Amino acid sequence: MASNPIFNRTELLVGSDALKGITEKRVIIFGVGGVGSWCAESLIRSGICHLTIVDSDVVNITNVNRQLMATTRTIGQVKVEVLRQRLLDINPDAEIVAIKNIYTEETAESYQIDSYDYVIDAIDSLEHKAQLIRHACSCAVKFYSSMGAAMKLDATKITVSEFWKVKGCPLARALRNKFKKNKQFPSKKFLCVYSDEIVPNQGQPCDDDGAPAEFHKVKINGTMAHTTAIFGFMLAGLVIQDILEK
Repeated sequence: MASNPIFNRTELLVGSDALKGITEKRVIIFGVGGVGSWCAESLIRSGICHLTIVDSDVVNITNVNRQLMATTRTIGQVKVEVLRQRLLDINPDAEIVAIKNIYTEETAESYQIDSYDYVIDAIDSLEHKAQLIRHACSCAVKFYSSMGAAMKLDATKITVSEFWKVKGCPLARALRNKFKKNKQFPSKKFLCVYSDEIVPNQGQPCDDDGAPAEFHKVKINGTMAHTTAIFGFMLAGLVIQDILEK
């Protein structure tokens, strides 16, 4: 059986050689909110032992309904640090690098994306997401991206498609329009997790501190744990499945 008993059941399913392959891969996740946090946990529980998590935020009370590391006790703490500790509680032998920063054109080279086997995009910002997509697609890495996970309730509508074939997702449409407008396109195809469901907000929108949002602020979209988590789990599943197919 596996040298680390944590993964005995994994080895029963995939075999010792495949498990060894999983443990040797290097993965980086950009954004560890409602999607990225669950993706990170699934990867660690699946045997990934080299993981970098990137996010600039601290835990906010409005994160508690859907983000893995967000509890009433972790409010105000750095997201990547809280998540890193949880992941190490699962597998103390894992190498987990926590980077409190964001992906931008200026910081892009500091992440050394080429040194990873898999890059996962769970970024919310349209501008930064577009930059990461173009950058990752220009590198010799496998890249997966999450489209919009907000305003979703029906878990059965969540699926996977190649980016240019995604239908009914406002975020994917906005990204495609941005690429076309700037005449800068991803250099290769990549898979996305998405849902074509759109459920209108029903409640009073709040700002980042939990107070009612002012009318002039950007609209905040509602989210729930079961849909964001499935997005994250599916991204992790794409990574594991790709490793096993090789």
